[in-house]
Amino acid sequence: MPSLRQRVHTAATPTGVGLGLRAEFLRDAKTSLDGTDGQPGFAERVAFVEISPENYMQRGGVNRDLFEAVAERVPVITHGLMMSLGGLEPFSDDYFAELRRFLAVHGGAWHSDHLCFSTCEAGGDGGREVLHDLLPVPLTEASARRFAARVREAQDRLERPMALENISYYLPMGPSELSEAEFMTLVCEEADCGVLLDVNNVYVNSRNFGFDPDEMVAAYPLDRVVQLHVAGHTHWKRFDFFLDDHGATASPTVHRLMQQVVERIGPVPVLLERDDDIPPLGELLDEVARLQTNYDEALARRSVEASDVA
Repeated sequence: MPSLRQRVHTAATPTGVGLGLRAEFLRDAKTSLDGTDGQPGFAERVAFVEISPENYMQRGGVNRDLFEAVAERVPVITHGLMMSLGGLEPFSDDYFAELRRFLAVHGGAWHSDHLCFSTCEAGGDGGREVLHDLLPVPLTEASARRFAARVREAQDRLERPMALENISYYLPMGPSELSEAEFMTLVCEEADCGVLLDVNNVYVNSRNFGFDPDEMVAAYPLDRVVQLHVAGHTHWKRFDFFLDDHGATASPTVHRLMQQVVERIGPVPVLLERDDDIPPLGELLDEVARLQTNYDEALARRSVEASDVA
C-alpha cells in the first residue's frame, strides 16, 4: 500500500531546498527572479517558496503584487499560522472560507499548520482571542484523538490533505502520557494526515527537555512526512536554554537531522526558515545552497544504499 507521501506528492511537487518568503526581502526576490550578468536568479536558486496564506488573504497592495509576481515563476507551498487545530472553540467559518478561496489559486497538494493551539475564547460573547504564539497541547491519548477529529474537520472543509508541523515549546501542558513522536503518530493515524517535520524544533526541544533528537526523529511516522523545515535557534548560555527564534543560520546538527530523514525517506521539499535578524537575500540564498549540498549528499547515500541492497 502506498505511503501517504506517495499518495500526496505529485509530479508537480517541488523537491530540494526552498525558502520561506518574507516581506523583508520580497521586493529583492521579485527583482532578482532572472539574475544578471550570467548569474542565476532567485527563480533558479530556490526549489520553491513557502508562504503563510494569512499574510495575503483579503489583502491587496504592493506586497500582494510582489508575491503574485514571484508565484508566477516559483512553485508555492502553503503553511498556515492561525488554524489553532488544538483549540477548544469551534473553527471560524469566515477563516476557512477565505483560506479555501486562497488555496484554490495558490494551494498545492496539501496545506500545513501546526500541532498546537493559538486562539482561545475571549469571554462569554463567543469571541476569539488570537494568542500570537504557538502553544502546546497536552501529550495524552485523549488530547490526540480530539486533535485528530479537528484535523479531519479541517481536511473536509478545505477538501485537501493537511500536514501537521511539530512545534517547539518551553513548558509542557501537564503530565505527558506520550512522547512528541507518539503523539504525532496517533494524531496522523486517526486523521490520515501528513507530517511537516521541523528538525530544528525537535533539536531545540531535545536540548530543553533532555531527550535524544536522533531517537525522537527516528520515532516519528516518517512514512507520513511530506515536507521538512530547517531553521536556526539561539542558545541562551546564561540559562542553558534554547530558543526557537529562527534568528540564525541552521546549526550543523540540524543539517545532520535533515540528512538523516532525507536519507531514510527520499526526495521531499525542505524549507529554510528565517524570521528574525534577517540578512540580505544573497546571504540567505548562499545558505539555501549549502543546505541543498547536504540534501544532495543524503540522497546520494540513499541511492548507494539502495544499490547495495539490490
